[in-house]
Amino acid sequence: MEAATRVSIDCHASMLVLSQQIHPARINVARLKLFVHHKRRHWTSSATRVYVPFADGRSRRALPITYLSRASSVPVENQRWDYSLSVGTATIPHPEKVEKGGEDAFFVSAHNGGILGVADGVSGWAEENVDPAVFSRELMEKAMRALHSDAVQNCPRWLLAKAHEATSATGAATAIVAILEKETGILHIANLGDCGLRVVREGKVIFATSPQQHYFDCPYQLSSEPEAQTSKDATVYEVQLQSRDVIIMASDGLFDNVFDKDIENTVNLLWGSGDEFPQRLASALASLASKHSRDPKYESPYSQEAILQGYDLPLWRKLLGQKRTGGKLDDITVLTAYVITDQAHSLDSPIESEVSSRSVEELDPYPIPIWASQS
Repeated sequence: MEAATRVSIDCHASMLVLSQQIHPARINVARLKLFVHHKRRHWTSSATRVYVPFADGRSRRALPITYLSRASSVPVENQRWDYSLSVGTATIPHPEKVEKGGEDAFFVSAHNGGILGVADGVSGWAEENVDPAVFSRELMEKAMRALHSDAVQNCPRWLLAKAHEATSATGAATAIVAILEKETGILHIANLGDCGLRVVREGKVIFATSPQQHYFDCPYQLSSEPEAQTSKDATVYEVQLQSRDVIIMASDGLFDNVFDKDIENTVNLLWGSGDEFPQRLASALASLASKHSRDPKYESPYSQEAILQGYDLPLWRKLLGQKRTGGKLDDITVLTAYVITDQAHSLDSPIESEVSSRSVEELDPYPIPIWASQS
């Protein structure tokens, strides 16, 4: 089962998270949920993703915000460009966690130039009868609520700190958040654990985060346990974006099963598909990761890293010509964002423009609050 979402984000749009679950034979709108993923417990845990349903249960899609402007008399040198994102999302739960939608969670917000977040719930907590999805869901919910805090500003580490501080659930999650500064195009990123982010420019990966782990398959985690890591342990990055850059943020379900070269190939293959590009890209990457995760003969990033970390096959099996191969079954959450620049006038200059937009509220006048939880 795959859940996919397409949202256009702009500084004028309302904060939102929308999703549609795509089943093999039909399309249904998801109920509000946050979902998570399995990992070894190390006094912390991994992630979740957030869905918001439409009030009437019908399948509807957020339309891109459209700007219709007349020619302006403002001199070009006094004008600036605002950065925004057009976003696509896709999720495919672990085959054994389809009923509850997996244990990953994410959120998408139009605040500032656009804010993205992914959390991956640590499944080791299930051994203590704790649902790993609960922590990651609440963590992403609290991150959404903290967006307008004065302390957050453009600091993703503070956003993680506020969300972690407010999360009361037992469990743990890895997490990554990114804030786009609309005036400058700088993407501020904070990553704790093994979720990740890539920036693709002109068909090539020009930036990649690095995973944090205690040992193989045991990443850094935000947790309810006092001995765990905190937001201070997150790695912080800043990337200067350009128009037409592509952002890929995902849980490790993608990066354990798809190499960067395959991400580049997928971007290049789908490039030029118009407004559907972000959503088509997210769905294609999630589907590719799911395919590789179920292939026992695929030489995946996960199997190669296992060998490097000393988890290779016994010598006698290698003497028989066997190799350690195979992907990693996991929850897969993929957010993709296409960077857009819109002309914005200086504050001290007259503005002669008309703006026409359809907000999410117009499409769905009774949205369910992001913190609501329904089965």
